Amino acid sequence: MSAVNETNFNYAVFLLIGIPGQEDAHLWISVIFCLIYAVSIVGNSVILFIIKTDPSLHEPMYIFLSMLALTDLGLSVATMPTILGIYLFNSREISVDACSAQGYFIATLQGTESAVLLLMAFDRFIAIREPLRYTSILTLPRIAKMGLVFVLRVVVALFPFPFFLKWFQYCRANVLSHSYCRNEDVMKLACSDTRINSIYGLCIKILFMGLDSLLIFLSYVMILKTVLSIASWAERLRALDTCFSHLCAVILFYIPEISLSLIQRFGKGSSPLLQLLLGYIALLVPPLMNPIVYSVKSKLLRARIIRVFFK
Repeated sequence: MSAVNETNFNYAVFLLIGIPGQEDAHLWISVIFCLIYAVSIVGNSVILFIIKTDPSLHEPMYIFLSMLALTDLGLSVATMPTILGIYLFNSREISVDACSAQGYFIATLQGTESAVLLLMAFDRFIAIREPLRYTSILTLPRIAKMGLVFVLRVVVALFPFPFFLKWFQYCRANVLSHSYCRNEDVMKLACSDTRINSIYGLCIKILFMGLDSLLIFLSYVMILKTVLSIASWAERLRALDTCFSHLCAVILFYIPEISLSLIQRFGKGSSPLLQLLLGYIALLVPPLMNPIVYSVKSKLLRARIIRVFFK
């Protein structure tokens, strides 16, 4: 199969891969992925439904949680067709247009999730630092404006990437390194000069995830400083306990994604299987675990879920 048809670029296709050497077990592996997607979609949908229908949950913390759930739901939907297509139907081909669109949506949703995690860190800081003014500072219009600004910055900054991928000439092997399209992965296959695009992509990654993670770290430094000023140990532990779910979400999101980005750009001799597994962890684990962790740790949310399903 030709990697590219230079006379008619729209006919170019890429080949996605599953787990190398496990082709005979694809059907069994697909059962695992189906369960992951089912739990992710149902879990995040339930959280969105509970928060939307219960007025007592229309508070800043739960509104930010609904943003996180909506982003995780989008990530699950964006990756599900290609991953399940490979393991259920051995459907590996994807057109350049579809690949560019999927890569753009995945990158946009990940950038949005990074922004939401930053807003949630700010929410925890205000709740601990200024508990009496918490709802007056984080009003609904202010939350809506912050969310809109952070989403627009990602959408606008990543908008050129699909056009970059369409303009490139592809003359190398057309086999990608994952079961879905990543912009960095596709650019490796181009025989055009991609240095400017790679530098731009790296700057965007640093500007979004790097800056967001740094601001989250600074937020927790300020949170610890505030908590240590509280005289009662019980109050200290109670304040820190409200941050546990958010810390889990931050760790689950940033560590796999940053590790994968560094390996793809600088780890030329790294194992392809390691990259593949990190890719699955980065995209599948946060949507799977976030609703579970928040449902377990939040007594109010857990009580509402139990009330809905066990009337």
